[in-house]
Amino acid sequence: MILQALYDYYQRKCAAPNPADRLPAYGLEEKEIPFVLEITTEGELVNLRDTRSLEGKKKVGRRYLVPQGVKRASGIAANLLWDNLEYATGIDTRGKPDRVVDQHAAFRARIAALPESAQADVGIRAVQTFLDRIDPSRLAQEPAFAEIQESNALITFQLQGDIELVCQRPSVIAAAGQQEPGTDEPSSTRCLITGEVTEPERLHTAIKGVWGAQTSGANIVSFNLDAFNSYGKAQGANAPVGKPAAFAYTTALNHLLAKGSPNRFQVGDASAVCWAAPVEGSDSEFDTLLADLFGTHDSPDTGVRAVTTLFDAIHSGRFDGTEGQTRYYVLGLAPNAARISVRFFHTMTLAELAPRIIQHFTDLTLRHAPHEPDYPPLFRLLTACAVQSKADNIPPNLGGGIVDAILAGPDAPYPSLWLNAAVNRCRAEREVSYYRAAAIKACLNRSIRRFKQEKEFQPMLDLDNTNAAYRLGRLFAVLEKIQEEASPGLNATIRDRYYGAASSTPVAVFTTLLRLKNAHLKKLSQGRVVGFEKLLGEVLSAVTDFPAHLALADQGRFALGYYHQRQAFFTKSDKTESTEEKN
Repeated sequence: MILQALYDYYQRKCAAPNPADRLPAYGLEEKEIPFVLEITTEGELVNLRDTRSLEGKKKVGRRYLVPQGVKRASGIAANLLWDNLEYATGIDTRGKPDRVVDQHAAFRARIAALPESAQADVGIRAVQTFLDRIDPSRLAQEPAFAEIQESNALITFQLQGDIELVCQRPSVIAAAGQQEPGTDEPSSTRCLITGEVTEPERLHTAIKGVWGAQTSGANIVSFNLDAFNSYGKAQGANAPVGKPAAFAYTTALNHLLAKGSPNRFQVGDASAVCWAAPVEGSDSEFDTLLADLFGTHDSPDTGVRAVTTLFDAIHSGRFDGTEGQTRYYVLGLAPNAARISVRFFHTMTLAELAPRIIQHFTDLTLRHAPHEPDYPPLFRLLTACAVQSKADNIPPNLGGGIVDAILAGPDAPYPSLWLNAAVNRCRAEREVSYYRAAAIKACLNRSIRRFKQEKEFQPMLDLDNTNAAYRLGRLFAVLEKIQEEASPGLNATIRDRYYGAASSTPVAVFTTLLRLKNAHLKKLSQGRVVGFEKLLGEVLSAVTDFPAHLALADQGRFALGYYHQRQAFFTKSDKTESTEEKN
């Protein structure tokens, strides 16, 4: 299903009306080539051109459409008319002259194996002439050569005065998809993606751009040990995928994962991509929806605009018709040595996806300060639950698990690790922030909807909620407020000293706190004392005893009660707060 979806995406992109949006045709790939050897039709070197430009603090080479590169590890395999300096020129850069001789011979063999129509091309003849009489001393005169030799950089060829590279000439492009010489391919078989009888791909192109995987790329489909083989089949023949289909799905996935791709977003250790398959064929406005919602962006308004657009689409009924039947795909990948593991894969229509995303943000909704966002970004939610609020300390599987739960359905539970992390951070740092409280509320409400043992928590203070842990959280906030008003300007309040114990073992501290409260009330005006006494009576009316211990979920209820009550103190519109503020 995953490979078929990627194959279909490739086919749609190749048929795009705008040529700039199309993906490379079969047998080609986009490659960053930093240096180009300009030669005459007689094979004389004219110039060694540096194609790089400065992007930030790094020089980046120009990207060209070239014949698809071969897959190699420790063996010798040459690319067609482009490769590193050792392969392309036979000049040793790492002190292994014997190996370089074999590499250069393989490079020339690829050119010699081209069909006669390509061999007759003036560009191919010029390259062969240049290679026949290559002069390392002449190359050394070029200013960029020392840098190329040091890094064994990629180079290719271009005829003087031409716009295209030699490897881009029509005769070369036509031959680019032909079988590599000397490769012993299995017999034709039925492709698992297209269903057609075709020649299977033995080694699939590596997938790059997955965070944490090898820089040279890793594979989704791979059989590199005898233990993985079945019925005498080896490598790619175990899961036969035709060469064109293998090229299509790997090209599509590499395109989606490429640096700067709007369809890519990172959640924890999972590199995720999303795309839409519109019913009518044109690109969908929501093609990058999940990347806009859950990715990290230079503009903080990107996620807000995405949520707003989604809300408007639902309320206007846009998803009731054809647009709602647009198929949406989300694929999460995680590194696993030389392979890639699939963390999650979801496919559904936009009409099915939209309510799930809306439910996620509904679960997170809380009353908050004016400077805090209505739709908290996933990255902020994750860092708020990490040690020292550092991204490096986010549990690796947490982000992917949250996205997986969002897409699984409106009642699918969030990872228990999220609630645990949020509660522990509240206790360790003695602060119930907006992001932590939102995470706790979302986790608790999803659990409540599954088991239906109590009513869901509201975005604001709920006077009708009689849960003991929730009421104790409110009580702690009231006691802290009394202390703050009795002793303005305190550097530390009871929260700094007692929050951890109060939220986990209430019986150990609340008798002490209630006794201290009496001393604090003596410092307040009579009107404030009456207001606080009424509020304390209302909060404690549902509390019959102080529990000896609160479970993790109840510690979350405590934190939420504390947060709700603190927010209520600063919200004049709430009728309860109006009573509390009355002197």
